[in-house]
Amino acid sequence: MVVGYTTGVYDLFHIGHLNLLKNAKKHCDKLIVGITSDEAAQYKNKKPFISQEERMEIVSSIKYVDEVVLQDDLDKIKAWHKYHYDVLFVGSDWQGTDKWNKYEEELEKVGAKVIYLPYTKTTSSTILQQTIKNFNSEYAGVK
Repeated sequence: MVVGYTTGVYDLFHIGHLNLLKNAKKHCDKLIVGITSDEAAQYKNKKPFISQEERMEIVSSIKYVDEVVLQDDLDKIKAWHKYHYDVLFVGSDWQGTDKWNKYEEELEKVGAKVIYLPYTKTTSSTILQQTIKNFNSEYAGVK
């Protein structure tokens, strides 16, 4: 059995999230999804709109997902020691970065690999959050 692992904040769930999960499931028998905790999500210098409990519930209802876990540490090697996954899935926008090149090297030592899946450029939670903020600013006080 091939165990896959991927992580994300999954705030304001959108088609890019669904595409990643659907594509990941094609490469494994069991897909574990780590939902980044509210505290750990601060690495993006923003607070999620949706609570970690609700994000976990949303993602656990996706048919491609077999297990949802809380990711309170962003270290993928520590996650491997905890879940012993065979494949780590991440968006192609990270491919070639120093951080992910290092993960590839470290995971290879334990028999796991990184698969980069196509990044959906048309939407992102960051874009959605900024749109909501702009909308709220523009229409503040309008009745």
